[in-house]
Formats: sequence, C-alpha cells, structure tokens
Amino acid sequence: MKFKLSALAAALIASGTAMAAEPTNQELLELIEKQEAQIKELKTAVKKSQKQVEQTVEAVESNMASSGSKTTIGGYGEVHYNNIEGAEEIDFHRFVLFAGYEFSDKIRFFSELEVEHSIAGDGKNGEVELEQAYIEMDLSNDTKLKSGLFLIPVGILNETHEPNTFYGVERNPVEKNIIPATWWEAGATINTQFSEGFSADFAIHSGLNTPLDGDKAFNIRSGRQKVSEAAAENFAYTARVKYTAVPGLELAATIQHQTDITQGELDASANLIEAHAVYNSGSFGLRALYASWDIDGDEAAAFGRDKQSGYYIEPSYKINENFGVFARFAAWDNTEGDALDSEKEQTNIGLNYWPHENVVFKFDLENRGGTQDGDGFNVGVGYQF
Repeated sequence: MKFKLSALAAALIASGTAMAAEPTNQELLELIEKQEAQIKELKTAVKKSQKQVEQTVEAVESNMASSGSKTTIGGYGEVHYNNIEGAEEIDFHRFVLFAGYEFSDKIRFFSELEVEHSIAGDGKNGEVELEQAYIEMDLSNDTKLKSGLFLIPVGILNETHEPNTFYGVERNPVEKNIIPATWWEAGATINTQFSEGFSADFAIHSGLNTPLDGDKAFNIRSGRQKVSEAAAENFAYTARVKYTAVPGLELAATIQHQTDITQGELDASANLIEAHAVYNSGSFGLRALYASWDIDGDEAAAFGRDKQSGYYIEPSYKINENFGVFARFAAWDNTEGDALDSEKEQTNIGLNYWPHENVVFKFDLENRGGTQDGDGFNVGVGYQF
C-alpha cells in the first residue's frame, strides 16, 4: 500500500501539483489503475531478466564443469624397428590408455590398460593387460594410501616408463630382467613425505610365482603373475626410501621380501635389494642403478639362480631443447650363482629427438657382449598425452 501511495504521489507531481482544483475520485481511480498496470509490466520485465540471468549462469556452470571434469584420459604408445645381426622386426610394442576419476579432493581412481604387440588372442603375439587400477586416498597432508592394482615402487622405470621420459628405443635390460619392469601387483601401499624432498613407501602385495623347472626355472621375470587369478598363499613386502631435496637429484633404495617365490611349493623366500641415482644438471644427465636377488633353497642353487644381479650406467647430454644424446652400458646375470661365466653385457649409444615434449623419435646403435652376441641398431617413435 505504501508503494501505491508513493507512486500516486509521484504521478501527482509529474502531472503538476499546482492545479488550482483537487482531482475528482474518478480521476484518482483512473490514475491508480494506470500506475498498477505500469507496475505489473515492470514486474514482468524483472522476471524475464532474472530468467535470462539464470540461464546464463547455468550455461557458464555447465562449461566450467565440462572444462574441469573429474574424469581424466591419457595414454602413451611406441613403435620399434629392431635390426640386430640382420634379424629385422617392426612392432607396435605398446598402446596404453589411462583413465582416472576424482571422487573428491581426497579420493581418486587411476587405471592403465595396455595392448602389447598390436593384437592379442589365441596364437597371437600380443597381450591385453591391466597394469594399474587403484584407489588413492589422502590420509593426511603428507600421507597417501593406494589400494588395488599398482606398480611396485622399485627402480627408475617401473613407475615412470613413458617413451618420452627415457633415452633409447628399448627399455634397459637390467630393469627388464632383474627387477623386472614393468612389474605390478595387488595389495596396498602407503607413501609418506617426512620432510621436503624425503619420502618413504611401504607396500604389502601379492608375490611372484616362478617356474620350478626348465629354462625359466626360478627366473624372476617369468615369476610375474600379473594378478591374473594369481596364487596368493605367500605375500610380499616392499619398502623404499627416496631423497629429492637437491634440485635435479634423486637417490632411492628399495628392499623387498618375498615370503615364497614358489607360492607354497618349496618354501623358497627371496630378497631384492635395489639402489639408484638420477642426476640432471643443465644439459648433463646421469642414471645409475644396481639390483640384486638372493633366493633361499637348494633348488634355486641347483639352477645357479639363487643369486641374480645387474647394473647399468647411462650418461646423457641435452644438445638443445629438441635433441639429446646418450650412452649406456649394462651388465646382468640371471644365473650368477653357478660356477660358469654367464654374465650378459649390452652397450647402446644413440640420439633422441623431441619435436614436442610429449613426442619423441629415437635411434641407437646396440652392441651385445658377454654370453650374448649381436650388433645392430634400433629405431623408434613414441608419444604421451
């Protein structure tokens, strides 16, 4: 009512209050009805404007949700051409897709699905593998828990092996045959940051199950079960400490205990010790790694595989943003426990070209020595997104 009186007063002022005679009741009624009509039109316009604003807000929020999606997609791949001692082969070695989802600020999911050698199935060379699928939770600002299928915290390449992140067409043979990367298990692991640049991991997970006879008896790489209906009579335990407080430097050491690498067949426990250093200063880079297995039991000793170890050293030099060169010497022995000289050696010298930080072209010369022979070269292309 106050609003109507104010409007009436404004109308009277606009029409001229200096009139000599007061308006009649009919004139006042007509003036009030006119003001009510104007007010109704104003309310309609305000409602229309509010609706347009709401639609705009909804569109902006929708675009923000789309650009800030909680789902993430990524992946990597690499194609290799190998020519060693005239044996030529070209292979789409790996095609990998990542998928992740953020449930909240503290709970995340990550997965990695891989196709090896382009095609899989009966009589085919390739495999389809689920390498990672885990839930990660922040227990505190400094402590995280992973549970599910995850990569074991050991070595340089096992957790970070995208082709644009390392030199050489093929992954180094020491981490392949001794550690053995890429290596994943199922279980749980805790990562804690004790201070800036100093962290530790502790994991309880499924274990290896090595063959007991034949050429692959007690062979570490052949013992990976890949969490495919894996025997779980005996679990394994992994602990790692890592130091990264100095810019460009990473120092890490891992100890792993397998309660039985034959999963109850022979009661053969085993211990892995691994240590590595990565250093980058300006254009210069250096990687060095040592890994060693000690397996209990006369059965492993009979095959000379109670001791297995290897090491490599890899200096590199980044010529500019796009080009880098490297040299790597590797030596390893999966039958170190026997009396024979069974050590294998491999030297690679090559070039990486990055037209983009996530795309790389590679070339290296390869010389094999020790108990394996062969010279040749490798060419590859890889990407990550």
